[in-house]
Amino acid sequence: MRPGMFVLVLLLTLFAAANPLAAQTAPVKNIVIVHGAFADGSGWRGVFDILSAKGYNVTIVQNPLTGLKNDVDATKRILDKQDGPVILVGHSWGGVVITEAGMHEKVAALVYVAAYQPDKGENTLKWATSLPAAPENGILPPDEQGFVYYDKSKFRAGFAADLSKAETDFLFASQQPILGESFATALTDAAWRTKPSYGIVATEDKSINPDVERNMYKRANTKTIEAKGSHLIFASHPDVVAALIIRAAGGK
Repeated sequence: MRPGMFVLVLLLTLFAAANPLAAQTAPVKNIVIVHGAFADGSGWRGVFDILSAKGYNVTIVQNPLTGLKNDVDATKRILDKQDGPVILVGHSWGGVVITEAGMHEKVAALVYVAAYQPDKGENTLKWATSLPAAPENGILPPDEQGFVYYDKSKFRAGFAADLSKAETDFLFASQQPILGESFATALTDAAWRTKPSYGIVATEDKSINPDVERNMYKRANTKTIEAKGSHLIFASHPDVVAALIIRAAGGK
């Protein structure tokens, strides 16, 4: 090998060693999922089963919903445990979390599922109020402790209209409230500015106006698909959501 070529190969090897994401050519196998407000990780079982059966290593963050920093820290703890590059997935409020937590060095790409995708310096409230809410939306004002719940009388119509009553009864019973001030907290980073992002618009979403999702995704040049489904499209159509995650894992 000529001396010049040897030096080039050596430099490329050192660069790859220092930048494992740059060296990644095979599909990413680690998937980390961040749930949204008024929910926990249990609704993701369908997506988990599909991805696990295809050989992906799936971890679901049980973020506390007690503030942006706390949720980001909970996500980073899970990212730290992964053995290689990660596709980071966020639903609804989880999209805000992955936008900041996605700066982690192991994150190769982001997937937004009926999610908020704000920029650095923006907060969730800006986008939540940018267009009129649907009448089915059941997000209540903060209670005396500052936590926000979803109205039981609107939970199915506003959150998961394409799931059975038995399913939505369980999801309501397992909902986790979110600290209201979370929605007013500005982001300090936006990972989608430097990493690939993918998004799904739930066209029947009554908790986030679908046009708000479209506007955020368009602004971020997110690779976007649309599918008919409620805000909990990952529970009603896990095959569609899993397919988008697999697409992101393959870098397509």
